[in-house]
Parts: sequence; C-alpha cells; structure tokens
Amino acid sequence: MRSNLKNSRRTFIKGSLLALGGISIVPRHVLGKGHLAPSDHLTKGIIGVGGMGRGHFNYAGTKTVAICDVDTRHIGIAQETLGKGVKTFADYRDLIKLPEVDIVHIATPPHWHGIMAADAAREGKDIWCEKPMTRTIGEGKKVMEAVKQHGNVFRLNTWFRFDSNFYGMNTEVKNIKKLVDSGMLGWPLKVTVGKLTGFDWKFYWVGKTGLNEMPIPKELDYDRWLGPAPYKPYNEHRTHGTFRGYWDYDGGGLGDMGQHYLDPVQYFLGKDETSPVKVEVDAPQQHPEAVGTWRKITYTYEDGCQIVLDGEGTTEAPYIEGPKGKLYRGFKSDIPNMERKLAQFPDPASQVTDFVDAVKNRKKFALNEQNGFRSCTLVNMGLAALRLNRDLNFDPVKLEFINDEGANRLVNQPMRAPYTI
Repeated sequence: MRSNLKNSRRTFIKGSLLALGGISIVPRHVLGKGHLAPSDHLTKGIIGVGGMGRGHFNYAGTKTVAICDVDTRHIGIAQETLGKGVKTFADYRDLIKLPEVDIVHIATPPHWHGIMAADAAREGKDIWCEKPMTRTIGEGKKVMEAVKQHGNVFRLNTWFRFDSNFYGMNTEVKNIKKLVDSGMLGWPLKVTVGKLTGFDWKFYWVGKTGLNEMPIPKELDYDRWLGPAPYKPYNEHRTHGTFRGYWDYDGGGLGDMGQHYLDPVQYFLGKDETSPVKVEVDAPQQHPEAVGTWRKITYTYEDGCQIVLDGEGTTEAPYIEGPKGKLYRGFKSDIPNMERKLAQFPDPASQVTDFVDAVKNRKKFALNEQNGFRSCTLVNMGLAALRLNRDLNFDPVKLEFINDEGANRLVNQPMRAPYTI
C-alpha cells in the first residue's frame, strides 16, 4: 500500500508538471528528501533584506521565493527587484515554516543568528548564515546541536579558507596551509593579524554613549528588531548600518571581521576541532553598552601556537613566524626559494565548496556548523576578554572559561522574554 501511494504521488507530480509546463521551480520537499526538482534549482527564503540580504538574491542554482524583514522599507526595495510574486513576512517564524522553502539564508544582525539558525534547523531547512555565526559561545553550541539532530546542511558565509585572495597575503589560503603543512616554518607558529600584515580591524565600528531617545520610524518594528536583546530606548545609531558598535547586537570590528580574518588561520593551523586555552587583552576599559577599541588581543593554544590581533597596526612582525622561517605580507618569506621548494609538497585536501551541490547531495560544506563554531569561538573569546578587560583561561573541551564566573555569564547570556534558543 505504501509503495502504491508513493507511485501515485510521483505520477501526480509528473503529470501536473507536464500539464502546467510553465512551472520552473519545484521545491525539493515536494519530490521527497534527496530528490531534485526538474529545474535543478533550490528554493530559498532570506531573513533580513538590507544590503547584505539583497546581495544574495541571485545566488547560482537557487530561487528566492520568500523574504522577511522588520523594516517595511527594506521589504519594498526587495520587492522591486524580486517582483510581487515573492512572499513577504515580518516574523521569521512564518517564513521558516513554508514548505516551499529549501534553504533559509540569515542576513540579520548577529544577536538573531543563533535563534533563527536553530529554529530553521528544527523546521528541516538547510541554512546559510552570515558571520559571525553567533553572538555568544552558548548560542553556537545550541546551533551545532540542532543541526546535528536534524541533519541539516549548514554554511557560514565567509569563504576565504577555500576561495579568493586572502587580504594582504595576495594568495589563496590553500597556499598558506600548504606552507604550514610542509613544516618549512617549523612549529609552534605565531600569526599576527593587523594593518601591517594586511588586515584592517575597522575601528569605525564603535558605539556612542549617552544616546538620546528618538521616535521610532513608522516603517520599523523596533521591538521585533530587538528580539532577544535587552530593551533599550530607540536611537537610530543602534540599528541598521551602525548596530555593530553595541554589545547587545555585535562586537565592533572584531565581531564584523573576526571570522573573515581568523577562520582561515584556524584552518591552516589545523585547529578546526579545538580552541585556545588562553586569551590576553590589552585595551582601554570598555563601556558597558558601547563597543570601543583595543590595542592587542593574544590567543595561545595548548601546543604553544599563538594568534596576535594587532589593533594599533604598529607591530613590526611577519604574518607567520616559526622557529625555522617567516612568512610576510604578500606571501613573501625569508626561506630561500620558498615557492620552488613548496611546489614539491602535496596540495591540501579538497573541500566541498559548492553550497548548492552540498545541499542536493547532503554533503558537509567546507565551512559548516562545527568548524564555523570554533572560529566564531575565537571571536567570542576575544570579545569576552575585551568586555571584562582581563585575561581569561579557557577549556576547549568543556567550552567554558576556567574559574571565572563573570566570563561564563558571557558564554550563556540571558535573552529577553519570551525569546529562547
């Protein structure tokens, strides 16, 4: 009986497609898990259609069929591009329940990433999430658990570990990993990330203090924009383009650029399954609400490897320094004939870098909920030390700070009722 029902369902779908002819997009769920629509496209819903969300409407192999935003102005602009046929929502929970959506793309401020990703996973959706993956370590753990339980394909949207020239290094990360793996630099290694090695920490992402309350624009549902964040009177500088300067929603330049800069470092150091055991901070005392600047943040792994974030941009150091050699900006080295010697070594293992292929064939994407969580933990460890203005010791297995109750309160931060993850 079950077999006959399946056959009848397939016959009905096939006949309907032939009859209608004009249908070009059929969501994967209609044909059953693992089956492809005749169009070979995947359907997508985007949560947050400001500048970042609108930039992903036409990702190859996908069709945007639904959008969500708490700002009706954003919805209107998006509709001008996508046409009136796209479904629109103010509440993301309505979008993720749509049976016709295969992929949920989360392009909101970071304080929403964890809740939305975990909820989308529970609804059986595959997930494309902007960086940073989550605003706290605890939220990242919850996302990992949800994705594992429900078998979703997850992509974190920073691509430098597998694509494009890596900022000031003027080469792809695979070549840096090949050099590290070759052993020519020795071990342990110290990596310095700052302006002089080609990485700008964007300290214009700082918050303002003493904000005056302003009238809420009629097009913005401010309460829903805040969501799980503490309630604060509306001021335009808290929202949209400048939200990164406030601890409630993000973490300044480190929150914005941290995973872009540090995920590749984690990859070429071979640290995808662990985290540093210590983070040290040199910075002015931070305001409790507004993110400020910092001079230096240093991470140390159990094996002695270090990552130094140079906020002042004045540290005269190579990008990577080891006991046997150094690598400088522009992929230059003090090792004689480095590139000729490097050609004798094998390339790094291949990675799954096509998200559409990963979804269709149920493959784990190159930057996923597991290694993405670890590189996001680098960011969130640094932000915790910065907010508290003290050095912290970390347990990379238990994923908690050692003998520091205040720091662990930043691992699992309370959410405004009724929001939970």
